[in-house]
Amino acid sequence: MGATLAGYRLAVLGGDERQIILTQSLLEKGAKVKVLGFPKRSELEGSHFCDNINEAISDVEAIILPMPGTDLEGNIITLGNDRIKITEEIFKKIPSNVPIYLGVAKPFLRDWAKKHTKKLVEIANLDEVAILNSIPTAEGAIQMAMEHSPITIHGSNSVVIGFGRCGITLARMVSALGARTTVLARKPKDLARIKEMGLKSAEYSEIKTILAQAEIIFNTIPVQILDSDTLAYTNKDAIIIDIASAPGGTDFDFAKKIGIKAFLAPSLPGRVAPKTAGLILAEFLPNHIVKEISLSQKKEAGGKAL
Repeated sequence: MGATLAGYRLAVLGGDERQIILTQSLLEKGAKVKVLGFPKRSELEGSHFCDNINEAISDVEAIILPMPGTDLEGNIITLGNDRIKITEEIFKKIPSNVPIYLGVAKPFLRDWAKKHTKKLVEIANLDEVAILNSIPTAEGAIQMAMEHSPITIHGSNSVVIGFGRCGITLARMVSALGARTTVLARKPKDLARIKEMGLKSAEYSEIKTILAQAEIIFNTIPVQILDSDTLAYTNKDAIIIDIASAPGGTDFDFAKKIGIKAFLAPSLPGRVAPKTAGLILAEFLPNHIVKEISLSQKKEAGGKAL
């Protein structure tokens, strides 16, 4: 059932349909929720709709940003007509004991959090969220491959680059569909696990040879592993589905130049399964929020006792 949030004051700033599902759950658990960046919808009945970000972050105990966080300028995606931008001046106003939840923070937000002693919680890095999120992510990546490839996944030479949370789920699903699946990984323990799963393992030093025969390529690595040099050796009839966080791990301009179809697919859970993804957040966040706020209150009480 999760923790009760009766009386807790929370702010949900922007996002996609996932945040709608999440906000509805927070309200059902008794929270007082301020929202900004959403149209007035029946699912949000009971929320307090704010006119600006200063109003939204005032007098709350936790702030929830979208899973993608912000863009490089601090802008937050919205479903309404509101424009939400987090500047350093606004960020400084947030009390240090108020946790700020988001999926992945851009480097400047991490820098601000360190500089101004703010509590930034990147939940995309937490196993209890990331592993469950890997399910709609993998399904969405496979859906894109089916839409853009002239061949079936069954019987294809498919390659999964990376064996993290998403890579593991994706490799298992692609293999279950009948693909001849090769997984590129670095750690010896991962290479052993790949073999245990009945898949072909390869090290990154073999990437050019592997990609020369690939027909469907899924990248999960958030650094440019598919650079121009590597792409030059890649099968020109292959398609690339890059699910790494923006800007992805592919040189998309070079891929286009040499005729390889490459697609960046960030935030797949929110695009292909927003209800499931929203429920994952709704299951995790209440307990974490209660623990964080309780910890802060204990620290404050301890300080006063001194």
